[in-house]
Amino acid sequence: MCETIIITGMNEEVNKDLKDCLDVLRRGGIIIYPTDTVWGIGCDATDSKAVRRVYDLKQRTDSKALITLVDSVAALERVVDEVPEVAYQLIDVAVDPMTIVYDRGVGVAPELLAPDGSIGVRITSEVFSKELCRRFRRPLVSTSINISGATSPRSFDEIDPDLLKAVDYVCLTGRDKPWASKPSTVIKLSSGGVITILRK
Repeated sequence: MCETIIITGMNEEVNKDLKDCLDVLRRGGIIIYPTDTVWGIGCDATDSKAVRRVYDLKQRTDSKALITLVDSVAALERVVDEVPEVAYQLIDVAVDPMTIVYDRGVGVAPELLAPDGSIGVRITSEVFSKELCRRFRRPLVSTSINISGATSPRSFDEIDPDLLKAVDYVCLTGRDKPWASKPSTVIKLSSGGVITILRK
């Protein structure tokens, strides 16, 4: 799997940032946080009310499902009804961030599922978001910080100030890092093992 390192150790400042994120997430709030691709808007992926707030913030219809972020294969297996064997192979050899769309999602807010019941999930290897998922013990929503259809910001400084004001917490970690990453590759994987590339 790919790994993007933005933190050297978990110092006191980063730990406080994580704690503040967790406090907001547990209250059903929305955060802006660094991910393995671009800066993201996140919330508890099991909280329908919070997920609807994210859709409203992005001015996005809920027929365009959001990505679910997890920290491990074990966490992936809790939000996908059946993980095809080929998925494990793809995850093991991935060099860049990769989102896989599975046939049937479970254990998340229904608003995160596409009309056909499918779910897009990515296992993050970026240090902050991985640790956040691990400590939260629930999947997170991960979607770019932009109005639907607009260009995604590639650095913290490019984020729309109105969007920064519209969330409940903005992470301090990683603000000084240039974010050269692009959105993840998206692959649809059927239970029969058929692979369709949706976005390179």
